[in-house]
Amino acid sequence: MISSGMFSSATDLWETPQDLFDDLDREFHFTLDACAIAANAKCKNYFSPEQDGLAQEWRGVVWCNPPYGRQIGKWVRKALDSANAGATVVMLVPARTDTAWWHEYIIDRAAIRFLRGRVKFGGGKNSAPFPSAVVIFNAGSE
Repeated sequence: MISSGMFSSATDLWETPQDLFDDLDREFHFTLDACAIAANAKCKNYFSPEQDGLAQEWRGVVWCNPPYGRQIGKWVRKALDSANAGATVVMLVPARTDTAWWHEYIIDRAAIRFLRGRVKFGGGKNSAPFPSAVVIFNAGSE
């Protein structure tokens, strides 16, 4: 069940829309969801908040829809570092092109696919109040 806080600053958790994930999974064949809870994990293998995905090693082909709060830069940096260690990491992120983390870790380091329109997260009734992008980090992204 999605709370009304899902579309406000009351939460930084945004569940990936299943159809968007399915399209990307057909292309990439994900082996790990780096940031999930049991109720919304997109892969059999996933890291929960208790496991702290930032503290784990990301290997293989990784899906990550990180928390969208102040910690997002750490998740994007982890994706870049993991790609440099040999993983492929695909992330769904807000298209906040004015932020330091976007400039430091995404521009010239990842393939960027801006999504048309606004994403409707987790079966919510309303679309997100911000644009989104899919960023793809491949081995040797730095």
